[in-house]
Amino acid sequence: MKRVALGLLFICFVVSSGAQRMDELFIKMPSDIIIQLEEAWRKDLVDLYKSGKTATLENTMQGRSGLLKLTDDYLLLQSSEHSVLEMKLLPLVNHTHIICMITTVSAPVADSHVCFYTTEWTPIPAEEIYTPVTADWFRKEEADRSSVAYHDAEALLDIFLVKYSLNENDFSLTAEYTTPLYLDDDSRGKIASLLKDTPRKYEWKSGRFE
Repeated sequence: MKRVALGLLFICFVVSSGAQRMDELFIKMPSDIIIQLEEAWRKDLVDLYKSGKTATLENTMQGRSGLLKLTDDYLLLQSSEHSVLEMKLLPLVNHTHIICMITTVSAPVADSHVCFYTTEWTPIPAEEIYTPVTADWFRKEEADRSSVAYHDAEALLDIFLVKYSLNENDFSLTAEYTTPLYLDDDSRGKIASLLKDTPRKYEWKSGRFE
């Protein structure tokens, strides 16, 4: 608990009183974070979206990017054919916020990377904000872990893929175990009894996803 409190103090210290709206943050985000879209193109996407037009442009990777959802505190961008970028402003104290950004790549199964920034786009150590879900969380507690069937199922789950997603209407974070989607139908049937039916859901509390 002391470590979390110190981390929150650090975050509050580095968060500035700069832009606090998602459209401004998206336009001003560093180009090395989103190499597919230059700043002028991001501004064009925002303008197209706000005008009610289809907000899609050709990007620098010779593909297309589309702004799918934009509110004051949430953004959903189809950054390329196989990748999606999500951002959410998370409240701290004194009307300050931090940015949660999730990049999800489907190749072909969705797998996500979660990171955090101040509103000046200074990186914040992710371990100060949340504890990533583990593969073990998705196993049923009542499963017989000493059984042959369990070990056979575990052998099929030899990689760990997880899709994180934000909720545009609240401050929750959801983690969905996507490794089973990588398997064929027969293999998925063998592991079905081992896994939970629900994703891991985090709630934003006191400057941390719990």
